[in-house]
Amino acid sequence: MTVERVKDHRSEQEFTLEVGSHRAVAAYQLEGDTIVFTHTVVPPEIEGRGVGTKLIRGALDIVRDRGWKVVPQCPFVRAYIEKHPETRDLLA
Repeated sequence: MTVERVKDHRSEQEFTLEVGSHRAVAAYQLEGDTIVFTHTVVPPEIEGRGVGTKLIRGALDIVRDRGWKVVPQCPFVRAYIEKHPETRDLLA
């Protein structure tokens, strides 16, 4: 199964990660230089393979490169940041 790179679809306000024919999504709202992650969806067919973790890691790398701050409204993103202290400096 092929895993693509995390992509930012700004017009839809979502980061995506394609795995085969499935797409995991991290939705957000951009408020100036602060990004609010609202929810994350991983299709049941690809759950349990670390897809959500790869998606959020990639999304946060993009956020860091752009110099944005993060508001982790989504429980999955909040849990990821709690488990990865190296990302806490991104918090708004």
